[in-house]
Amino acid sequence: MAIIIMLLASLFVSISNLFMRKSIDCGGTAKGHLVFQMGTGFLIALALNPVQAGDYSVNAPIAGLGMLAGVIVFGLLFTLGKALEKGPPGITFSILNGATVLPAVIMAIAFGAARGFPYTYWHGVGSALVLAGLFWGSQGIDQTKERGTWIKLAVGMFTFHLLLLCLFQWRAMLFNMENPLEITSLFTRAEIHSPWFLPFMFLTAAALQIVTFTRFEKRAFHPKEMLYGTIGGAANGICTYLMVLATEVASPLENAVIFPVFSVVTIILSNVWGEKLY
Repeated sequence: MAIIIMLLASLFVSISNLFMRKSIDCGGTAKGHLVFQMGTGFLIALALNPVQAGDYSVNAPIAGLGMLAGVIVFGLLFTLGKALEKGPPGITFSILNGATVLPAVIMAIAFGAARGFPYTYWHGVGSALVLAGLFWGSQGIDQTKERGTWIKLAVGMFTFHLLLLCLFQWRAMLFNMENPLEITSLFTRAEIHSPWFLPFMFLTAAALQIVTFTRFEKRAFHPKEMLYGTIGGAANGICTYLMVLATEVASPLENAVIFPVFSVVTIILSNVWGEKLY
């Protein structure tokens, strides 16, 4: 079930990527687009989580966890955007998506099969194949003029992506425990089950994105930038909701593969629209 949900998430994130490309093509910028993407993502997360659940009580621990995730999302988007400006997109996205194979390893080492994170020989083989596929044909680093800067940015975006995915799976582990206090004093079962995690994540990322936009781009928003950012934000909000849902319902065997599946299918779908439209 979790893999099917991740396949749907891949479809929505590929749509989000398409509208970011369209936003830039019409004369906008990634910073402007992301203001509306994150803002719309907040509204989608609000509708799909607390409003749908009818739960409007916010607890400080879940708000803090959501805000931490929002800071990580902002860091990921900022370093990714800068890395794309300094280096080749192919290898940049390969490095970004390469982070998807490591959360399973880290969670297995930290918590093991007893907590739902087994890691077998076959998982390792699958991860190696995913990495090989991601980096196959990626090239251009030798022609990068600001290689040192690009490498630092690439390491940064990789780290932020890895932290975010591990955070999602750590939260899902606590979410599925009868008593999360067994391994952390941060959350009770009621607190970790609060539907306010994603709204706070998007709200924090949106606020930081607004600050970044107003600091670096003192201009009015382009009308199509606003439109495409809103559409892309809706798709991205649904994608993130599905990703988090997948981590919550994943079986122990699925925990090791859901993020690599998401990454590979996203690349395939994004290449399809890139080939057809560009």
